[in-house]
Formats: sequence, C-alpha cells, structure tokens
Amino acid sequence: MSFPACKHKKHRAPGPRRAGLRWLAAEPYRLFFFSGAVWSIIGVALWPLFYAQQIGFYPGFVHARIMIEAFGGAFVVGFLGTAGPRMATAPKLTPLELFWLFALHQACGIAHLSLRMAWGDECFIVLLGSLLLCLMVRVVKFRQEAPPPQLLLALTGLICGITGSSLLLSNATLLDPQRLRLATLLLYQGLLLPPVLGIGAFVFPRMLGGDFGDPKTPAQSRIKLIRALVAALLLVVSFVMEAQGWVLSGYSLRALVAAAYLLMEVRWKTSQSGSLTTGLFWALALGGLGLALAGFFYPQHVSVEHLLYIGGFGMLMLVVGSRVLFGHSGDLEGFFVKSKWVRFLIFLGVLAAITRATPAWVPSTTVSHHIYAAVTWALLALFWLLWHRRRFVKRDEE
Repeated sequence: MSFPACKHKKHRAPGPRRAGLRWLAAEPYRLFFFSGAVWSIIGVALWPLFYAQQIGFYPGFVHARIMIEAFGGAFVVGFLGTAGPRMATAPKLTPLELFWLFALHQACGIAHLSLRMAWGDECFIVLLGSLLLCLMVRVVKFRQEAPPPQLLLALTGLICGITGSSLLLSNATLLDPQRLRLATLLLYQGLLLPPVLGIGAFVFPRMLGGDFGDPKTPAQSRIKLIRALVAALLLVVSFVMEAQGWVLSGYSLRALVAAAYLLMEVRWKTSQSGSLTTGLFWALALGGLGLALAGFFYPQHVSVEHLLYIGGFGMLMLVVGSRVLFGHSGDLEGFFVKSKWVRFLIFLGVLAAITRATPAWVPSTTVSHHIYAAVTWALLALFWLLWHRRRFVKRDEE
C-alpha cells in the first residue's frame, strides 16, 4: 500500500491520465521533496562560502529563511499537496496548480538568495495561502469523507507560517523586539512543529508497522479533533508567552504539548522495525532535547535550537519523505529494511545537529562548527537525493 491511501478509486485517474503532468500534479512531493533537499544544500553552503570570503554578506538571515521557507516549506507543501486531497478523498492537484505552487517555491528561494528578503517572504505567503486555498476548496466542496482531525494541526502550521512571514514584512515588527520574536517563532517553529504533530499522529503508526492513525469511530474522531484543537491553541500560546518574556514557561509548555500529544495519539510499539524507524526515534529524541534545553540556555538558544531544526525537523522531513518515496514507488517493505547505508545517513544527521549546537557551550568552536555542520548536512542531503534518485520517478502501478 502506498501512502497516503486513497479510499475511493474514482479519484484515481485511469490509464493515460496517470502519465505526464497529471500524474506529477497528483504527487507533487516528487518535485517539492527533491527541490527542498537541493535548497537545503544551498542554504548550508552559505556558511563555508562566507568564511572562505567568497560571498560578501553575513548569511544568518538568508540561511534561516532558505532553510525554513525553501527547505522546510517545500516538504510541507509537497506532503500536504499529495496527502491533503487523499485525506479528504477529493480530487488531486491539477497541473496548473502544481505549476503555480512550484513557481512560487522557486521564486521564494531565489529572492532570499538574492538578498530580497521581503520578496521572498511575500512569495512564501502567497505559496502557503495558495496551498491552503486549494485544500480548503477540496475539503468544503469535493470531499467524500471528513479529513482526519490531525489535519487541523497541519493547517495550523500553514497559518502560523503566513502570519509570521506577514509580521516580518512590517517595519513596526523590526522595531519591536517582542513582536519580532513572536514573528520569528511563528515562522521558524510554528510552520513546522504543528504539522510534525498532526502528520506524525497520522503517519508515525504506519512507519512503526501498524496502520494509519486515522479514527475508527465518530467518538474517536471527536476526541482526536479536541486534542488537535487544544494542542494547536497551546502551541500558539507558548509562542506568545516566550515573546512576552516568559521564556522558560513558553519552551516548557511547547515541549510538554508536543510530548503529550504524540504519546496520546501514537501507539509506539513497533510491529516492524528497520534503520529508518531507528532514524525516526533519533529525530524525535534530538528535537525534544532541543525544545527542552533551549529555555534553560536562552542566551545561546540559536545554537541549542539547531538540535530541533537539524536533528528534529530536518531529519524528520527526510525520514517521512523516505516513507512517502518508498510507498509511492511500490516498495513499501524497503522502508523497514535494516541497512548500514541508512544508519550512516542517520549518523550524519545526528552529527550535524550536535556539531551545530556545540558552540552554545564552547563558543570558541563557532566558526569551525558552522563549517563542519554545514558540510555534514550537505553530504546528508546529497546522499539522500542519490539514494532515492530512482524513487523520485518510479510509479506504483497498484
């Protein structure tokens, strides 16, 4: 079975319609996952280039925007663009919609790389808004069944990303430290953390060898919807608390909400295990550690949070992306294979996260560890692309 499962065959285009742009539009992750990984290599490459005096600007803001909007945003759009219509048993994206979304994604990355930060944020806002509109139209007008309640958290991520980017376009935000911190939290963490919880609650059970985490009865749907609503609200509250100066409380609430939601929603007993399943646990552990420690070491929170950004968000996107690629290429069992190669990729991800976080406690290593972490992540992303090169174009005829 491929992921996500389509419950109604009537929405699966038969015969020749599955070829070409229609097929690609139905599975936009093939473009967005590939492009996102490439943009992540570009984003981290800025640091070695800067220290080698090959670029004339400090890459801090550009690097952050590319990694969040061009890398993280690509995986969010690719996954929800593929899974969202299937979750609602509604028509898949059209070639025109795919072209529009992908053009905005590329324009966003190019604008940030060209130091046109406002243009990049504007393209990103339109990208997320367009995807949100595509999904809402399908849910409201075309759905055969109600989408899983966990989808609410994924949509919360889109709203957080739009809000954070919009706030950063305002000069008033740049002059107000509290408002600026709220904007960056909504964009850098709010874009990805709610979807990680919502998508994770749906797909993590499948990655552990079980079935999808969708509800079986109306009562279960109501419970899951309430949990998703509460989790989304508390995550936003945690961002506001931190921006208002309640730093430790905000981080603690965020970490507790994430841990409690996943513990309640996911049955963590594995019926199948493999190297990528191990990678899932490593990503969750590093991400949780980053959330737990950043509040206690707030003066160094940028370095500490890279345990969350690299080890948590980054590795999770590659692991979940691998699950999608295996499922849609007709090799679902390949996800559960034990492989030294996959363990090496996981090692690179863990190494990159720890290396980038080390300057928080050993400031003298800042320059060298910026370079080492960047090179390590670039190798991981490149090897991941090469590993899946055939799966990006291979179709599951079932």
